[in-house]
Amino acid sequence: MADVYPLQFRLSFMPEGNQLTLKISKKDNAVNFYKRACNIFSAESEPIRIWDFSGQTNLYFVNEQNRTSKDCQHQSDQEILLELQVYGFSDTMKCIRAGKKDELEMQQSKTEVSSFLGSIVSNDSTGNIGSGHFLTNSPALIGSSGGIGSLGLTGLQNLGNTCFMNSAIQCLAHTPKLVEYFLGDYSEEINQENPLGMNGELALAFGDLLRKLWAPGRTPVTPRLFKTTLAHFAPQFSGFNQHDSQELLAFLLDGLHEDLNRVQCKPYIEAKDSDGRPDEEVGNEYWANHLARNDSIIVDLYQGQYRSTLVCPVCGKISVTFDPFMYLSLPLPSTTMRTMTVTVISTDGSAQPSPYIITVPKNGKCKDLIQALSSACSLRSNESLLVAEIYSNRIIRYLEEPSDSLYLIRDDDRLAAYRLPNDLDEFPLVVFMHQHMEEHYIHGSITSCWKPFGIPLVTRLCNIIIGSDIHNLFLNLLNPYLRPKEASFNDQDNNISDRNGEDLEMDDATNASISGVENRSSESGDDPCPEIEFEFYLTDEKGITKNYKIEKNQPVSVIELGRQLYLLVLWPDKTISQYDTRLLNSLPQIFKLGFSAKRLQESVSLYACLEAFLKEEPLGPEDMWYCPNCKKHRQASKKLDLWRLPEILVIHLKRFSYSHFMKNKLETSVDFPTHDLDLSAYIARKHGQMPNHYALYAVSNHYGGLGGGHYTAYVHHQGDNQWYEFDDSHVFPVTEDKIKTSAAYVLFYRRIRTSNSNT
Repeated sequence: MADVYPLQFRLSFMPEGNQLTLKISKKDNAVNFYKRACNIFSAESEPIRIWDFSGQTNLYFVNEQNRTSKDCQHQSDQEILLELQVYGFSDTMKCIRAGKKDELEMQQSKTEVSSFLGSIVSNDSTGNIGSGHFLTNSPALIGSSGGIGSLGLTGLQNLGNTCFMNSAIQCLAHTPKLVEYFLGDYSEEINQENPLGMNGELALAFGDLLRKLWAPGRTPVTPRLFKTTLAHFAPQFSGFNQHDSQELLAFLLDGLHEDLNRVQCKPYIEAKDSDGRPDEEVGNEYWANHLARNDSIIVDLYQGQYRSTLVCPVCGKISVTFDPFMYLSLPLPSTTMRTMTVTVISTDGSAQPSPYIITVPKNGKCKDLIQALSSACSLRSNESLLVAEIYSNRIIRYLEEPSDSLYLIRDDDRLAAYRLPNDLDEFPLVVFMHQHMEEHYIHGSITSCWKPFGIPLVTRLCNIIIGSDIHNLFLNLLNPYLRPKEASFNDQDNNISDRNGEDLEMDDATNASISGVENRSSESGDDPCPEIEFEFYLTDEKGITKNYKIEKNQPVSVIELGRQLYLLVLWPDKTISQYDTRLLNSLPQIFKLGFSAKRLQESVSLYACLEAFLKEEPLGPEDMWYCPNCKKHRQASKKLDLWRLPEILVIHLKRFSYSHFMKNKLETSVDFPTHDLDLSAYIARKHGQMPNHYALYAVSNHYGGLGGGHYTAYVHHQGDNQWYEFDDSHVFPVTEDKIKTSAAYVLFYRRIRTSNSNT
């Protein structure tokens, strides 16, 4: 709204010792005086903006028609004194004053304002109207933490699980150019007609909150009005549940942009393909088209540009597009890959079980697992791997479908991979499951029952005529587990420990002493222990029912048995001491946190995260690209490049991953630069005029696990060149070496000019 009675002031600064006296007067307010003052102080000729938070300036705008002549006579003979607090000066003034003294410490001075306002109404002619606040349109700070430099060190009250919001706001509230904008007069840029905006309410609420945070005093601010406005337009942030600070940041920046978009009517612009044109030309065209529809302080500060290259795997068609970005979401290299432990078991009795640690893509398929495992175990060309999940001493499923996602495999699962010869594929598969007799003491009496144990053994049924052939086949599979002859036969309790259910859970490989047992097949001959009498029963896949016993002299028809046979093997008590059954019970988990504790504390470079983000990779089956040449959807390869960088670079570290099967947070520490993040090597646009160096000025931290935890912020305060931690309402200084932690979640960088910069 236009001011009916706008006030005009002549502003002058008069140094008096360590104080600045500010005099504002309506008298003798000539334009040439204002220009002369600007020339003296080397300031830009633009209006100085004044806010009086005391509300007393409302007295200036009383309608003159309602005033009596007595009031006019009374007010025209005197001046009304307002007591204002001066706590902000421009960067130009700071430089001028710094030339006389390296560190100018200024106490927050109260200045006398002499203002002749003609006929106004005052409720106190003595001038004791109250205190207001004076701000320039540049929020640069001067002084120590005890004076003007202490501005901006105000905490935010936690309204109930709102630490995520407080952390993001404090990072934004210390972005110099953004603060300068919101402390100025931005009302003319509010776009209330934008259907994608929020009627300017979000921008007004955010601006009001920033002014409170930069007002004098250390009393924590309660952001209740801002949260109410936020929840009105984003119901996901209503209530008092914990949320993600990066998700709030993304919504807030996008909402502020739409509320402050200077484009009132967005033109329709059809995107064009590159068609072999130079990237510089196409990139500029895309950027101009973007600015034609999006122009705000948020675009000015936070938005950059990608170059996206798609290549058709069939016809080789190359499509280059340029897209804007508000922030970079970088994967941690360890989150793109997954470490898995799989045990490989021979099916001919030639080797002991061997666990292998492999690395596969986190979003990979079962074929990636089999390929990595085949390479790790040196699988021969005439062999194949049959991967199975083992639970409760039985096979519950086979991983035979190459396209199945590895998300189906949890970290606490246990996998066994059986090496099978390819030339025996036509023969049936037999699965041996083990049981031994277990004694229980119940009410003073001893009872016995059969209990399952060990890893199922798998092989092919070939040349099987009678039951003894199956008996010999099983004994051959047990060769790697046979104990030396001189070993004691009286340690059954040591081999199979069932007091704590260890054989049901299958001890980890570290408890198994796998390397301590030798293969005794050469010493034992074709029938190493002919006196051992195992009992074989035909059973189901669960190994519960005993259909019928297979006698040694009983003829066996392989055709009647089908393609897959499940046999339950009952172990006599005397055989337990002859075999190292710990090997049969040793099947490690896919991934055990205890083994990786040291690895999780290792640090990765921020540059490595950026390289993982920019790495070329094929699109997933659900993100197929429609090739204009082939006229079909293709699984093209995609490559991202940084083309245009913003003034403020926000980097989101993707610590959280979600799927239908698991949730995870990675505590990996990221080593990020604080003074000079050099992105020159990662910019595909080689002829840009802006420098590609950045300095860190804020960090949003997350402590704890999923579904909870706590957010804080580290902020570099330019007023006293000091880092501070903002923990809701608590603000305290920290040293620079403390800001690099594994809790760093969102990083805020500002562009800097170095000696090697072009500008």
